Amino acid sequence: MDNVLVRKLEGYAHLGEEEKRLLNDVVRDVRTVPPHTDLATEGEKSTHVHLVMEGFACRYKFTAEGNRQIMAYLLPGDFCDLHVFVLKQMDHSIATISPCHIVDIPRERILALLERPKLSLALVCAALVDAAVLREWLVNVGQRPAKKRLAHVLCELLLRLRVVGLADKSYELPLSQKDLADTIGTSSVHLNRVLQDLRHHNIISWKREKLVINDIDGLMTLSGFNPNYLHIGRQGADESNL
Repeated sequence: MDNVLVRKLEGYAHLGEEEKRLLNDVVRDVRTVPPHTDLATEGEKSTHVHLVMEGFACRYKFTAEGNRQIMAYLLPGDFCDLHVFVLKQMDHSIATISPCHIVDIPRERILALLERPKLSLALVCAALVDAAVLREWLVNVGQRPAKKRLAHVLCELLLRLRVVGLADKSYELPLSQKDLADTIGTSSVHLNRVLQDLRHHNIISWKREKLVINDIDGLMTLSGFNPNYLHIGRQGADESNL
């Protein structure tokens, strides 16, 4: 079976055997990182691109008052900022949430991948989808009430994990209630009330880090979820000239 990176990128471009071989070579050197460990810290210069092969990581920032805002979840197959090495310094931090398998890819290896037209297309599409996700999260936090915000995040995680073969109607969710509260911009107390309401109406169940969505259509309707921003299963551009 192809690794999670290949499965994700094939959603954006048709990859041949040579492209798959190159991607398999990239992910050979995997390290295990404990939970709650920074992979990159705001203000530092990053020389490597981090790739998540297993586990959950996140992008986050702290306010001057010490409040954390999680701005994105990084799932298996996700790069932690593909072009981060062009920045003078990090403008946010990246940390593991659960134990993770991480690949550190040097700048030269990324540039070599970008020289391959099909891989370049797939990698650029992946970066564009990351930006689309951030825009959707801005709308989510700014315009939806807490219950809809949470439902939207849970729908997004379901679809993103399905792409890499890690979900059906359920998936591993190694997050704390504090993590989810910091994601949707609410207090842990209010987050708990929202979870209880979703459980009470039998829309979800969440036990021992496993989330089961009992009513997928109901959860999507509740949140007003439209998956178009994820561009799942769509080739990103005309490949006839590649």
